Amino acid sequence: MWVIKPFEELTARDLHLIYKERVAVFVVEQNCPYQEVDDTDLVSIHFWKQAEDRLLAYARLIPEPDHVRIGRVLVPQGERTHGYGQELMQIVLEYAKTHFPELPIHAQAQAYLQDFYASFGFRPVSDIYLEDDIPHIDMIVDPQNNQTEKQNRQEEHRE
Repeated sequence: MWVIKPFEELTARDLHLIYKERVAVFVVEQNCPYQEVDDTDLVSIHFWKQAEDRLLAYARLIPEPDHVRIGRVLVPQGERTHGYGQELMQIVLEYAKTHFPELPIHAQAQAYLQDFYASFGFRPVSDIYLEDDIPHIDMIVDPQNNQTEKQNRQEEHRE
């Protein structure tokens, strides 16, 4: 089941599930000691897929005045062969394009995932750089791409 909630609607159990997996992936698995839980969570829209008490995929969408950012994208290690990452990106991007159609969508992607993000219309806007000793690249989906895709979907429905 896919869940989409702003922070103020998250339950204590939701937060536990999310934080537990984010720490497991971003702090433990990637060996990056940093402040994983941050104030950005308070203004984010949280997306996750859940089966029973297991988190299968997660991301947060952060609205900014001039763009929206996708962050903390994860699929737990044992769930990475089921297509949950693709489903997650489709859901997050559809939400962003519907609720923020005039804004570009930014992602700070791990460099090895550049082709994955490109398959959703992202293009690189930076060189590869290190963050926490992990190669990253900044990527963006322009708002005109949001409008073009929206128009294409509307035309498909008319046919």
